[in-house]
Parts: sequence; structure tokens; C-alpha cells
Amino acid sequence: MFPFTFVKARDERAALAAGRDGGRYIAGGTTLVDLMRETVERPGTVVDITALPYRQIELRGDVLRLGALATMADVAATGIVKQQFPVLAQALDRSASAQLRNMATIGGNLMQRPRCLYFRDVTAGCNRRDPGSGCSAVEGHNRTHAVLGTSPACVATHPSDLAVALVALDAIVLLRSTEGDRRVAVQKFFLAPGSTPDREHDLRPGELITGVEVPRTAATRTSGYLKVRDRESYEFALASAAIALEIRAGVIRSARIAVGGMGTVPWRLPAVEAALIGRRPGPELFDKAAALAADGARPLSENAFKITLVQRTVARQLATVAEGAA
Repeated sequence: MFPFTFVKARDERAALAAGRDGGRYIAGGTTLVDLMRETVERPGTVVDITALPYRQIELRGDVLRLGALATMADVAATGIVKQQFPVLAQALDRSASAQLRNMATIGGNLMQRPRCLYFRDVTAGCNRRDPGSGCSAVEGHNRTHAVLGTSPACVATHPSDLAVALVALDAIVLLRSTEGDRRVAVQKFFLAPGSTPDREHDLRPGELITGVEVPRTAATRTSGYLKVRDRESYEFALASAAIALEIRAGVIRSARIAVGGMGTVPWRLPAVEAALIGRRPGPELFDKAAALAADGARPLSENAFKITLVQRTVARQLATVAEGAA
């Protein structure tokens, strides 16, 4: 680990000033500390923001507000979340391990870095870690890598389960800096690699995530998250599906669907949603709609199986959520 300066911010003003001067924010530290040990991350200043008051988990009217420092475990265990937004609780419960969920925060989860083995190997080419060094995964071992939203510069899969659920529910990320506040749709907060894979988020220098807002709709209560992985504990998704359906009078009135384990960012599926709306739920419809889940996919040498896998994952979760809505 390289030497760095540690600053404990006693209030928001101090935190924002330190971030403006180039400091890296840390709360649970479940990602940043590991990357610093591996010398993947080499911040000159680390700013502890655990004293800040961003820990709320509350429903105001039809908006769920999650503070950036609320832990994954606390959010997943909160009754309002489990009852009104089950897809969020399930996505969190299927993430990492119990010990990590007790420490990791909502803001930190959104900011976690790729789990690509080449990103974490400082001897390998990785344009996210070292722009211009190439992407070793393109011609290397790429079974777990992305097939959607890729570019010649990067094929790393986005790691967050929570982010997939938030994209499906049209959540908003709340940002603050010394310049003021911003609200960014979570789907636009994550940036596909293109030719600049080192830019992973729409986050300006010195900006701090203060929270996330999730609108409650008729579909959020009948929602769920399915994660398919190599093992049932402490493993990242090969394919996952966050689905929310509103079914009235035997007809699908609205559908919100996003998948994980497939893209360089959490991937919304508007074509699948459109194929469902206005129709009666059933296995034939679900299979037909799910067949669109991998449209535009560009498989690599080892991960073409993900195309069929995500189609089956979406179809299966559609059936599960629809059954719960009946």
C-alpha cells in the first residue's frame, strides 16, 4: 500500500472541502481498502465521512429516501423496503456476505469498482486502471465479462446488484458539492466505457453522494430480484434480473426490467417491457418477451452462454413476480 494522508471529516463542510482538494471519500471501506492494498487505487488523501448524517431510510409520500451512509444490511432489513420495494431488499440480501453488508454503504455500493481480474492485476493491461494500456480481457479469460455495452477499450461487467434494481425502478442519485446539489437519474449516473472506460460515473470532482430516491409506484410492491451465479454465497452475478410488474384485471399495465451480470453498466430492457405491456401474463408471453433480453449482445470467446442464460433468467423471474401479483 502506498503512503496516504487520512482525514476524518467532522461535518459536511469539511468533507466537501477535502473532496474538492482531491481527497477520496471512504465510509465502510469494503472496496477501496482492498484496492489500495493491491495498489490498484493510490489516493493521496482518504477522507473518512462516517460522521456525516446520511443514514436515513424513510418513505416520504411516494418516495423512498436512502441515505448514502445507510448500510446495505440495515436497508435490506427495514420493513418498508421489504414490503414496498422487495426487489431492493432481495438485491441487497444477495450481495456480498453478511459481514460486508453490515459495513458497506449504499453510496459505496454504487461507487464500487469492476471485479474484472485484469483490472485488479496491476501487471495486466486495463484501460480503466491505466488508460491506453489496452484491455487484456478481450483476448483473455472472459467467461464472466460483459456482452452488452462493451467497447474495444473495456468489457468489464458492472458489479452491483443494488444498482440493477435501482435502474429498474428509475431511482435518482443525490449529489452535493461546494457548487451546490445535483439530481442524476441512476441510469445516467453509470457511464458505458466507450473510449473513456476510466470514467465510470457522472460524478464531478469533489462531489459527494448524499442519498438515493426511489419512487414508489403500483409496480414496486410486486417486484423481485433473481441472481444466477456459480455459487450461492459471496459471488457476483453471471446474470440477474430485477423485475417490477403492475397487473390489473389480468393484464400487465406496467413493467420495469433491468439485468445485471451482462453489461458494463446495469442494463435496462425497454424492448422486453414493451412486449409485456397490455398483454395477459403467461409462460408463452414471458418466453417471447425474454427472448429480447440479449438484443445487441456481443459475446466474447468464453461467454456466449450468457445470452441464453439471461433469457431464461428473465423469463423465470417474470413468472415468479407475476405469480406474486396474482
